[in-house]
Amino acid sequence: MIERADINNVLMQMRSLKAEAQQGVIHVDKPAFKADPVRAVDGEGFGDLLKNAIDKVNDTQMEASRMATAFEQGDPRVELTQVMIQMQKASVSFEAMTQVRNKLVTAYEDVMKMPM
Repeated sequence: MIERADINNVLMQMRSLKAEAQQGVIHVDKPAFKADPVRAVDGEGFGDLLKNAIDKVNDTQMEASRMATAFEQGDPRVELTQVMIQMQKASVSFEAMTQVRNKLVTAYEDVMKMPM
């Protein structure tokens, strides 16, 4: 018999993940870059950073899909709580990526409206 996590444990995990996600947010008033704003601290370009972020979101979504399929097929090693948490991670990461995309589009439009 598989031991299921009680609801309080699941809620604690979700609150912990929420707190971690909130701490990981980069604020505009706290620069994420030093010296050269076009290059990241570790030497990667903006395009590389964006591609890596999109790849991580894709990996998270693929993992959520894999876990959901395994649970649906009755894999005893995958619990519903794990599937739900992974699906929430995928949802939050996709939403964050969408917000970043929206900010980039807005910034691009603002730059294009500037007089030359």
